[in-house]
This record gives sequence, structure tokens and C-alpha cells, in this order.
Amino acid sequence: MAKRVPARANGDDTHELYHLQDEWKWFSTLGVVLMTLGLIAVLYCWFASQAAVVLFGVLILAGGVVQIVNALWAGKWSGFLLNLLIGIIYVVVGLFMVDDREHAVLILSALLAAFFIVSGIFRIAAALAIQFPGWGWALLSGMIAILLGIMIYKGWPDTGEVIIGLFIGIEMIFNGWYWVMLGSELRERSIA
Repeated sequence: MAKRVPARANGDDTHELYHLQDEWKWFSTLGVVLMTLGLIAVLYCWFASQAAVVLFGVLILAGGVVQIVNALWAGKWSGFLLNLLIGIIYVVVGLFMVDDREHAVLILSALLAAFFIVSGIFRIAAALAIQFPGWGWALLSGMIAILLGIMIYKGWPDTGEVIIGLFIGIEMIFNGWYWVMLGSELRERSIA
């Protein structure tokens, strides 16, 4: 059975998201899920910070184990020692993060500040350069990310224990809102 071709809104049939108009529900659902998880992270920000550090530590630890096994499994080759050393560093950092969450939270909060600032800059640049449907919401989301990054930097290290969970939650809420708005825009285009 052929898929229904949606009506063309404003003659804009060349935009890359045109073919996704019938999938607006998935975008909206993603947004609602992100906003719900973000609200939970805001309400339980200390727990969310600790959970984020432990999860990140476990992922790094697992990556290190895989890297070490890969180095040993591959045998003798010119990159053996480097591969093995990187795996060992991953394991040590992963163990540190899981074992000493308090210091890991402070270190990650500083890294999170940099991440929010850089990701916000990229979102703003993409929104202004491409101007895809709902680009204003992406622009706002980028500005919020930069503001959050600056706030983390200014409050560090005093707010480090809760800031990761709190700001990840806020970021998820605004990012989720963007996806809901994009889904709404696509829904309007599919109805028109």
C-alpha cells in the first residue's frame, strides 16, 4: 500500500524534513519523554548528579575493559602498547568515578559547563544557518544551554554536587520542548 503524500504547506516541498511530516508523533513523543525525564532530574538533582557520574564511570570502565581485551586479542602489532595503555587509563578513570563520586561530580560539573557552552554555540549556529522548521526553538535552546554553562562555571565548585542533575534536567526540558514544537510544526504542515 502506498504511503500518503502530505499536502505541501507554503510550497515548501524541498525542505529535508518534508518527508517526515507524517512522523510528527514520534518527534512529539520524544519531546514529552525528554521533558518528563528532565523534570525528574530537576526534582531529584543530587541523585541525578550521582547517577550520571556512576553511569558515566561504568561506561568508561566497560570501554576500558573492551579496549584491553581487544589489545590482548589482536596480539602483536605496532599499536598494541598504545591500545593497552589507553584501555588501562579508561579502567582507572572509570574506577575513580565509581569509587570517588564526590570528586568526580566536581570534575564533571566543570566539563559540563564547557559542554553546554559549546553545544549551545553549535545549536545557535545551526539554527541561524539552516533555519529549519522550528529553528527559533533551537535558537532558544542554544541560548539556554550557553546560559547554563556560564552559570555552572560561575558557581563552581560550591554547586558542583547538584548542578549536574539540575542543569541536565533543565537542558532536557528545553530540548524536549523543542522536539514537541518541531512535531507540532510538522503536524501543521501535514494537515495543510
